[in-house]
Amino acid sequence: MGLIAMSERDLQRIETLSKVVAGRMTTVSAAHVLDLSERQVRRLLERMRTGGAASIRHKAIGRPSNNRISDEVRDYAMTLVRERYADFGPTLATEKLAERDGLRVSRETVRSWMADASLWLSRKHGSEHRWFEDRGPSCSLLVFVDDATGRLMQLRFVRSESAFTYFEALELYLKRHGAPVAFYSDKHSVFRVAKKDARGGQGMTQFGRALCELNIEILCANSSQAKGRVERMNRTLQDRLVKELRLSGIDSMEAGNAFLPGFIEDYNARFAIVPARPDDLHRPLNLAPDRLTEILCKREQRYVGSQLTFSFERKRIMLEETAVTRGLVGRYVETYAYADGRLDVRRPIRPPWPCEGFRRSCRGSRWWRAKAGRGR
Repeated sequence: MGLIAMSERDLQRIETLSKVVAGRMTTVSAAHVLDLSERQVRRLLERMRTGGAASIRHKAIGRPSNNRISDEVRDYAMTLVRERYADFGPTLATEKLAERDGLRVSRETVRSWMADASLWLSRKHGSEHRWFEDRGPSCSLLVFVDDATGRLMQLRFVRSESAFTYFEALELYLKRHGAPVAFYSDKHSVFRVAKKDARGGQGMTQFGRALCELNIEILCANSSQAKGRVERMNRTLQDRLVKELRLSGIDSMEAGNAFLPGFIEDYNARFAIVPARPDDLHRPLNLAPDRLTEILCKREQRYVGSQLTFSFERKRIMLEETAVTRGLVGRYVETYAYADGRLDVRRPIRPPWPCEGFRRSCRGSRWWRAKAGRGR
């Protein structure tokens, strides 16, 4: 005797229809219980009388779905994933199957296929990352992202994180978008003075001083939620961007930086969300190019000794003796160090900046920003 598989719905129908056949329930009541029309109930009753209870079972049970993807397509897709996208996530693998191979299936279908084939496993990323894998040298990626919409605003490959590399990325950002109200950062030493009792530098980093002059606030992430947003974006880029660089055969920072604008545009089109308010709060710079260059450099106050010398980066710099420099003995000068190696020495036009807000925390001082904006 064979077994017939039935769903819970079919069993409920048989039980209710049996009551109608036995005269213990009316057709109207059965239609109400089964949420069917009376005409459909009469059809089911006729089917049960002629074919027995087994005829009530849905005719599609046990048959392949009309929309089922064939085994050949599945096998072909998994062959492509193993050969080209083995370490891709399901979302990115789905995109590349459609873009590069013309194979269009849903993300969840690819996810289930990859899970069945043991190709989708959780992975952990270390603190160091090789963006070009074994094709090129290791480097760092500077990331500017809009916290409200998730839009990538600026990406830049650099040798390492330093004040000069952040100045370079910031200049590109400002020229493209204008000045934001604030930047939200981690607690890297580029953004905050690590030692509360640190001397010199007016209690702030070079990057903090530059933002202060540009009237941009800097907020350092303290909450776990804020740190989590940063880490999630880094993990996303370490997965998606690395694969895109590999598929495009990019193996250097120069080629990578040329590739990034297109990647940013594609990423934002896919994943950025619409802001609750459409207003763009970026402000125009209204600065001469030379003035922006003077802001985005390393500036420090140095004391000139009796021999017209001052210390700079573990060296002693001697000024050429002139009528002007002789008047600098016993006074402070301001040094302007640029990324290309140039060093300018100027007589300071104002005393060292009293940015107490940057001493108290990396958030900056609203009082100082208001004061710094006057008379400039």
